[in-house]
Order: sequence, then C-alpha cells, then structure tokens
Amino acid sequence: MSYAVKEIFLTLQGEGMQAGRRAVFLRLAGCNLWTGREKDRANADCTFCDTDFVGLDGENGGRYEAEALAAKVEELWREGEGRLVVVTGGEPLLQVDAALIDALHARGFEIAVETNGTIQAPPGLDWICVSPKGSTNVVQRSGDELKLVWPQPEIDPVELSGWDFDHFLIQPMDCADADAARDAAIDFVMRNPRWKLSLQTHKLLGLP
Repeated sequence: MSYAVKEIFLTLQGEGMQAGRRAVFLRLAGCNLWTGREKDRANADCTFCDTDFVGLDGENGGRYEAEALAAKVEELWREGEGRLVVVTGGEPLLQVDAALIDALHARGFEIAVETNGTIQAPPGLDWICVSPKGSTNVVQRSGDELKLVWPQPEIDPVELSGWDFDHFLIQPMDCADADAARDAAIDFVMRNPRWKLSLQTHKLLGLP
C-alpha cells in the first residue's frame, strides 16, 4: 500500500498533554468529515477545521510506501533520543495500518495519532488522541487523551466524561470569536476540574 502524504516536518507538539515535545509531524491527506474545499465547508460534518490536508503538495509531500515513509520520518528527526512521530490529518486512520506502524516502530519511533474517533484505531499505536467533531458517531471511545474543541453545541462534555481516557482536555476553537471561545473554555474547566485547558501553543509561537 502507498500512503498519500500532505506534508512531513520537524517541530514541537503544540497541543495536548505532550505540548512542547519535539516531534516529526506526518500529515496524511484526506478526511472523512470534510473534503477540505471551502465550497463544501458549510455542509461538512466538521465545519471549523483550520488545517490544509488536501493534496500532496506540502513539505515532503507525495506518495510513499511504508519503509520509504518511515525512512523519511527518521531523516527529518536527524538525531537524539525520544523519537516521536505524530500522525495527523485530515483523518489519519483512513490510512494508518500495521505495515506503517511496524515500519515506524522498527526505527525506534513512538507513534501518536490525532483522530476524530470515527474509525477504530488499529493495534500498536503508542498514543491515541481523539478529538470528537459535531454530531458524528465516535467509535474510538478509549485512548490517552480526549481533546474537545470548544464550543461545540452538538456535544455534551458530561457524556464524554464517561469514556475511557487518561486525560480530558478542552481546547478553545480558533474562530472569528476566539476570545469568547477561550473564555468559555476557561469557564468550563473552572467548573469541571477533571478537565484541563489545552492551547494551540504552536500558533502562539509561530511554529508550523
């Protein structure tokens, strides 16, 4: 199988419980909740996505076989311990499979995925972050962190609190009324101390 890759780059993880950690970001093309085209946004299952996951034209983008893709990830890591690759999208679980997981593990990488949860995660992943979107059917209800972009009127966080995750995070939506979204997220965490606030620190720092 070949993998459709939008971009691959070395940066710092900007969100969630691993924020600040050096990581290679492997962004796979495509999503099952939105085409990525603005003309389709209003009718998409996820209307607030802030990521370009369409095509293969990003940094190091293209089509790769599993071994070649793992080799490119290793090349970008360069040197040092604590190897981490964050596989994201779009929706990475449309493409992530055993062959890719094995190839990355063989090169010593811890594999984290960021998924909308509508596709069951394959075995072997080291860190699963689920970010539910709207009224979609989330089937992956366990993992390491649940990261809820807020506000989303269609989602009841109280219901999510019963899912099997080690960490529960609220992240303000990057939208036209970002200040109100931030205030709403802070208010929610203050009233629900099981949850923690997650910020998009890579945007604050000007990182990709």
